[in-house]
Amino acid sequence: MKQKGFTMIELLVVVAIIGILAAIALPLYSAYVVRGKLAEAPTNLANFRVQMEQYYQDNRAYGAGNSCGAALPAGKYFTYSCAMGSTTDSYTATATSNSGTGLGNSGDYTYTVDSSNNQNTTMFAGSSVSYNCWITKAGDSC
Repeated sequence: MKQKGFTMIELLVVVAIIGILAAIALPLYSAYVVRGKLAEAPTNLANFRVQMEQYYQDNRAYGAGNSCGAALPAGKYFTYSCAMGSTTDSYTATATSNSGTGLGNSGDYTYTVDSSNNQNTTMFAGSSVSYNCWITKAGDSC
């Protein structure tokens, strides 16, 4: 009598192939998800800078006292802050990653923009870096 079905060897070969594909695909997918989350910071900082320029046009200053004129963005993956310079003619806005959002520890990714539109990445994937642009992918450069 002829039996139907797969042999144990055939099943092991299929499991091995699936394992190899998963080992390749999972890190690529994870990096893709992180890049998608990182896009929040440059987008919100750029929008914030536009709002600060609009505020400056109306008030001839970026803020009053120690507070910036425009409202800070509300982010899902980042916390935003704004620091006035020594006068109301300059500011620096910072986006700092939050913990528990799939971006590592708090502060593992940090981006800044100032009143002169100097865009900087100071932390990337938990390492201190010094890029004069916003890096959103490992291996990127300015």
